[in-house]
Amino acid sequence: MRKATALLALLALLPLASTNMIAQTKNPQADQPAASGAPAPPSARRQPKKTEIHGRTMVDDYFWLREKGSADVTAHLEAENAYADAVMRHTAGLQERLYKEMLGRIKQTDSNVPYLQRRYLYNTRTEEGKQYPIFVRRAAADEKAPWEVTLDLNELAVGKPYTGLGAYAVSDDGNLLAYSIDHTGYRQYRLQIKDLRTGKLLPDDVGNVVAAFWAADNKTIFYTTEDAAKRPHKVWRHTLGEPKEKDVLVYEEKDELFRAGARRTRSGQYIIIGAGSSTTDEVRYVPADRPEAEPKLIAPRREGHEYSVEHQGDRFLVLTNDKGRNFRLASAPAADPRPESWKELIAHSADVMLEEVNGFADFYVVSERDRGLQKLRVVDARTNQSHHLAFPEPVYSAGVSVNREYKTDRLRYAYQSFTTPPSTYDYDVRARRSELLKQQPVLGDFDPKRYASERVYATAADGTRIPISLVYRKDLKRDGKSPLLLYGYGSYGISSNVSFNSNRLSLIDRGVAYAVAHIRGGGDLGKPWYDDGKLAKKMNTFTDFIAAAEHLVKEKYTSPDRLAATGGSAGGLLMGAVSNLRPDLFRVILSYVPFVDVMNTMLDASLPLTIQEYLEWGNPNDEAAFKYMLTYSPYENIAAREYPAMLVRASLNDSQVPYWEAAKYVARLRAMKKDRNALLFKTNMGAGHGGASGRYDALRDVAYDYAFLLTQLGVEK
Repeated sequence: MRKATALLALLALLPLASTNMIAQTKNPQADQPAASGAPAPPSARRQPKKTEIHGRTMVDDYFWLREKGSADVTAHLEAENAYADAVMRHTAGLQERLYKEMLGRIKQTDSNVPYLQRRYLYNTRTEEGKQYPIFVRRAAADEKAPWEVTLDLNELAVGKPYTGLGAYAVSDDGNLLAYSIDHTGYRQYRLQIKDLRTGKLLPDDVGNVVAAFWAADNKTIFYTTEDAAKRPHKVWRHTLGEPKEKDVLVYEEKDELFRAGARRTRSGQYIIIGAGSSTTDEVRYVPADRPEAEPKLIAPRREGHEYSVEHQGDRFLVLTNDKGRNFRLASAPAADPRPESWKELIAHSADVMLEEVNGFADFYVVSERDRGLQKLRVVDARTNQSHHLAFPEPVYSAGVSVNREYKTDRLRYAYQSFTTPPSTYDYDVRARRSELLKQQPVLGDFDPKRYASERVYATAADGTRIPISLVYRKDLKRDGKSPLLLYGYGSYGISSNVSFNSNRLSLIDRGVAYAVAHIRGGGDLGKPWYDDGKLAKKMNTFTDFIAAAEHLVKEKYTSPDRLAATGGSAGGLLMGAVSNLRPDLFRVILSYVPFVDVMNTMLDASLPLTIQEYLEWGNPNDEAAFKYMLTYSPYENIAAREYPAMLVRASLNDSQVPYWEAAKYVARLRAMKKDRNALLFKTNMGAGHGGASGRYDALRDVAYDYAFLLTQLGVEK
């Protein structure tokens, strides 16, 4: 709290808007074209909406932009898109070069490593010229058996602006496929059942689902549905051939802070039904061969107790934080899994976070995070002896991959780093030997020896060391003149793992270094790291990112006029906050589907996610939380000052961060800022939170964004 208090004092010195948002003086510079020959940027009309809260009046001039589908809103979004394209027209050649070189690194006709599931090998493949993957399988016992197509997303996408796959679940006998498709981007997945023997769809229609899977009898499907606020809250049981009206409600979660979900264990023996908030969990189980059985409770919910359950042998493996924030592992007899029966297998550690456990017939695997690095611990289920897999690089990402078989002596895992493409391995648990099955091909002249990666540390104002992962060409000169792109997220306890991205080579090969700031609010260093960047400690997230940027400047990796920053969703909140706190520190900001209208969104309980996220940001109906959230909410803190050049992206059908957050933010920024730096706003009019669904469409967007970034940094080759 000392850090937050210090920031409040600092904020008092900055020209931030008060709760009664100051009158927006017309800024003539903001309406000037950002590039020669470009039209003036769109100017959104002001239509004040007042909100009275805690004895204050909040004024939102652009609330009307929430009227999705209205002629005025559509016209404004299209005008912004047209303006952005006009400003970017002079980069058309660079965009095309970027697109072709990024596409040139991709093996367009390719396939993944197949995985075994009962009698079949399953796989996905891509074909040149097609936007979406094709799902295939063949009989595992016959190497000469042909691959049959189970689902071709390209066929389902014909005439659709967006196509996303949700569930993909095959019945135990291999005859039926339950799959769900969304064609809007709003995460509305409609479930269908396909007979894989005939290729025909069954008439069963249960409507939209969040998730779906089979019980052991090949005729019962469990599925989850959501409420009007898109909160998964009901688990249902459907019997093939029966009308939806006869579906049985298995579980309903009535607490609006909680979400409900269900899955089947790898062993196939149990169905796990979970309810959880961001701080508390409750788990029930049902035998998969008796789907009609009443769910049995493992441990009743208790505020602050988080736990998850995996099946292994005659027991459940329970990850629980009952004795420490970084979790411990316990076993519970399947016949009586109440907490009184739990026996400790791995004790809690202040340094090592236990993130996940995967159970197999003779062993189990614990995914750990040790001082920021991912580790895999393999444990013999009979002797409880364990060992860790060895990884060759100092900065990497590794995790359990697709493992559908329960009785096996092999573990499939994934590995990558900044310089090593995504790689799939099989690990022989008995021989303790890894076999590389496939590494993502990178076509062209890619040579990992040209690049260097390292981890350095910045120091926050309270003395906390903030990890930063870096990658750059080995010929980079530490003279402060190199451009650098800094990424951050820092929310929900989600870790920012390093990854390989062949597209990123188009930046690095042009001399742009890339860095990830592992800031508080994420899960990079365990649960305490998350705790120190949420609720009334949220300001740590933003100041950690600023400390990371300042460290990179101090160590001459870059300079403020060559430094760019990027983040999306909650990372877009980060971009908005640091742009207000330290606009002088960054030359360019790339912000994707940004959560920037914090106060208005969190005061509207009817919106998706709002109530559940009181536990992340705070409930502004509480005056203390309101005052604190107001200190960093990007929309309210826009002021009459100079800002970095910005590209802001949104999607019209985004159910997680509605398009209007970015639209309102940009409208207010245009009216307030006192600079001639480019401010571009692009809305995908037919997608959701993740942007374009087709791989070629998505690559075009990357080329557009990179062209903006490079030209703003003065790198146009």
